[in-house]
Amino acid sequence: MTSARGDQLGVILLHGLIRTYRSMHRPARRLSRAGYTVVNVGYPSRSYPIEVLARAVLPPAINELEQKGVQSIHFVTHSMGGLLLRAYMTEQPLSSLGRVVMLSPPNQGSELIDYFSRFRWFRFLFGPAACQLTTAATSLPRQLGPLSCPVGIITGVRPVTPLFSRFFTDANDGRVSVTSAQLPGMTDFLTMPLGHSQLMNSDEVLAQTLYFLANGRFKR
Repeated sequence: MTSARGDQLGVILLHGLIRTYRSMHRPARRLSRAGYTVVNVGYPSRSYPIEVLARAVLPPAINELEQKGVQSIHFVTHSMGGLLLRAYMTEQPLSSLGRVVMLSPPNQGSELIDYFSRFRWFRFLFGPAACQLTTAATSLPRQLGPLSCPVGIITGVRPVTPLFSRFFTDANDGRVSVTSAQLPGMTDFLTMPLGHSQLMNSDEVLAQTLYFLANGRFKR
């Protein structure tokens, strides 16, 4: 896809915790059909801290798009993938950064992690990155700065199961609350009647994602 200036446009996709690049197959197909050059990144989300993962996986993806002649690089992230992007941009700002759509990002942490990270079995199964996602003032999400580009955030308000709802004090998607998903300086924000794991496969969410990448705002 090319911009109004004739620039080739690319998109990097970042999946969330305990998922793989396969969870972003549908966004990748929609973006490719729309003309974007797409890199769907996979990474071992349970093996390393967020900063280490960001340094390992983002430079090769960015380089791949640059080698293909892409001048403007957008990002679409799900859940913890948004924290990888924020961590990387804090250390290494990207001059070709375009627009960003985050799907249910724990930008202020997750109340669910506040509770479960105290258990050894959780730390063993979900790894160091998951345990960084608390809502404490000293946690990584709360220490990272905003992004210097247009950012649109979509989060859910209808958990698939109410099992985890008791851990939240406001509307949530079963993993992240509406309040925690928000980011200072964000350009636009939407809620959808969906659960955390449904967002990246929703036709409406994908349509809004494409609209934001093209226009810098969601369609009202």
